[in-house]
Amino acid sequence: MRADVIVLGAGMVGVSVALHLQQRGRDVVLIDRRGAGEETSYGNSGLIQSEGVIPYTFPREFGTILSYALNRRSDAVYRLAALPRIAPWLFRYWQNGTPERIERSARALAPLMAHCVEEHEALIAAAGDTAGDLMRHNGWIRCLRTEQSLRQAIINARRLDQYGVDYAVLTGAQLRQLEPHVSEKITGAIHFRSSPTCSDPGMLTKAYADLFIRRGGRFLDGDARRLSRDNSGWSLPCEGGPIEAREAAVALGPWSDDVFRPLGYDIPLAVKRGYHMHYRVVGNAALGHPLHDGDGGYMLVPMNQGIRLTTSVEFADRDAPSNPIQLARDEPLARELFPLGKRLEPAPWLGRRPCLPDMVPVIGRGERHQGLWFAFGHAHHGFTLGPVTGRLLAELMTGETPFTDPSLYAAGRFAN
Repeated sequence: MRADVIVLGAGMVGVSVALHLQQRGRDVVLIDRRGAGEETSYGNSGLIQSEGVIPYTFPREFGTILSYALNRRSDAVYRLAALPRIAPWLFRYWQNGTPERIERSARALAPLMAHCVEEHEALIAAAGDTAGDLMRHNGWIRCLRTEQSLRQAIINARRLDQYGVDYAVLTGAQLRQLEPHVSEKITGAIHFRSSPTCSDPGMLTKAYADLFIRRGGRFLDGDARRLSRDNSGWSLPCEGGPIEAREAAVALGPWSDDVFRPLGYDIPLAVKRGYHMHYRVVGNAALGHPLHDGDGGYMLVPMNQGIRLTTSVEFADRDAPSNPIQLARDEPLARELFPLGKRLEPAPWLGRRPCLPDMVPVIGRGERHQGLWFAFGHAHHGFTLGPVTGRLLAELMTGETPFTDPSLYAAGRFAN
């Protein structure tokens, strides 16, 4: 079998890359060992965060760092056994927390965030009613428990004014007009009104993959780690035989290093792990917006499967066994915030966010090989940035003028 491009990975990023290349006339084969949207793209909070310009950074205040070091917080935990391996990456992450480097990352993220909603909307319109029915357009809410944390949240929100972000500061009473079942312990909130949300991000990814297939694309089962280079391009064993193509795009999220490291690339990719669990509600309680506990770090999101609690960050080896401690710390806080009922699953789902030290993805050429392309490292924003990443990479691969400066996302930026 032959194709123009092999796209490795059928999460939100990979499916979007495949669709945008297909729209530009390329014959694309999409490869994954599972179905579309069944890994990282399945378990997130379903936010399309057009306001997500300022990256999540490592704290720099001594007191905050000390509290993390004690490993008793709910918003970030770490596995002691993994520290020797992840410490060098954490140091680079800390280095990228200076105001100058945060500003540099924000300049890179801003043009992607500015187009993220419209690129999703274009794919949703093409995918049809199934995709459209999954979307809500009332934004999401960050809840604050103290006056101090509310003041800081307002300061952080005002940093977004230069990017045209639509938000509103809410008193506790105003919040409870929108969400009557939110606890009286919440002092105030920030309502980010221009960010759509999805009630089943895994299903939306599958809807995009179905669109790709309806348009003539091929989706095959295969092990991306067996990608190899030959004189005519790239080849990979798949169901039904090997597939060969002139070009290959690596969009494997947290598994991307399984492909790029054997090819000789030294890109500092790490993972921030996270968990989710679905819950019933108590009595007639209802939740209309995703809620972020600004003091606890977790989110509560109304999903088709129930109320989804998504945890913040666990630093651990990518493939280490699941650890219940973070969900155990978050759940009592969440029950204070909103009347959660019983758990709906026997065990939490574990996901992995692919992160680079500056919290900016790699999108562009693999400079050591002809016909190799990268699209990974989207950190907390893979679901948000999948379609706009697909557009940018497809523009680069087909020789179009890219809508923004691609050097901001080049893998080579880590060489210095």
